[in-house]
Amino acid sequence: MPVRHLSKYLTCLAVVVGVLMPILAAESARAKPDFRKIIESVVMVQSKIPATARTANSLGTERQGSGIVIDDSGLVLTIGYLVMESDAITLVNYSGKSIPARFIAYDHTSGFGLVRALSPTGVLPVEMGASSEMAEKSLALVVSLGDSRPATPVQIVSRRTFAGPWEYLLDQAIYTMPPHRGFGGAALINEQGQLVGVGSLFVNDAMGKEIATPGNMFVPIDLLKPILPELLANGRRIKSPGPWLGIYTSAQGGRVFVTRVADSGPAQIAGIKAGDIVMGVGGKRVTDMIDFYQRVRSSGAAGSNVHIDLLPHGTAGLEIKQVIVKSQDRNDWLSKPLSH
Repeated sequence: MPVRHLSKYLTCLAVVVGVLMPILAAESARAKPDFRKIIESVVMVQSKIPATARTANSLGTERQGSGIVIDDSGLVLTIGYLVMESDAITLVNYSGKSIPARFIAYDHTSGFGLVRALSPTGVLPVEMGASSEMAEKSLALVVSLGDSRPATPVQIVSRRTFAGPWEYLLDQAIYTMPPHRGFGGAALINEQGQLVGVGSLFVNDAMGKEIATPGNMFVPIDLLKPILPELLANGRRIKSPGPWLGIYTSAQGGRVFVTRVADSGPAQIAGIKAGDIVMGVGGKRVTDMIDFYQRVRSSGAAGSNVHIDLLPHGTAGLEIKQVIVKSQDRNDWLSKPLSH
């Protein structure tokens, strides 16, 4: 790490080390949050996935992470990859009690997943806050269950777009430091004791692409609020789901490379293969994954034809050909989840 960045990195770590005690001890005119109750509202999520599921090979058939109880009826919010395609889900509360649960919803666009406890969880729900208010340098607490370190005081170190290789584009993702090991489905709690994000990933560039800084990426809670009724009613996003191609990518040197394609997905059906290079969408050049995903989304809703400008792998010369991919809703490609 360059010396000029080392000082910034160490300063950030020094700030977050002492965050938890000030949060717990701070006096104010308002009632202090009961952080003990908030921590207890985070449960462990354990799911089993059939070996025949689409994501069984990549994500495993047994998954474990955390979830957050968000209403009085036992609705639990988690990160979607823990529960997608599951056929059995168990929750474990802070006292070690196992509680059966059922799948409720998964949303590919945001990454959220919802399950519901089938018996009382014995905990109070967490209030949702406003992730839009979590600017850089804001202090927060990460809480999970099932890890040796269930709570980590953190600082927000970046708010920026995240692009995942699986056609995942998240605006204003929340990046925090220091890293929390049990990040999957973990709760990001603000100083008012409110839920502002759900843990998704460990990252090596929390402070930005130009500096190696380990941390976590959280999905902002504000993305859930407008779609929650739709997810509860249908188990998925129905209104204008984005187009999905089934392309997994990486970017380097201003080019977007196809690393693999989803089995029987739209891209494979259209003849796209690993090693091909995506040069553009609809005649407009793309230089990174964010640019690529944004242009795909602007092509229309799921079911629309997406015109991909492709440099096929192993082709002699530099002749770019256009491939028309009929997109679909990713939920239609996944194995059917439990009925909710």
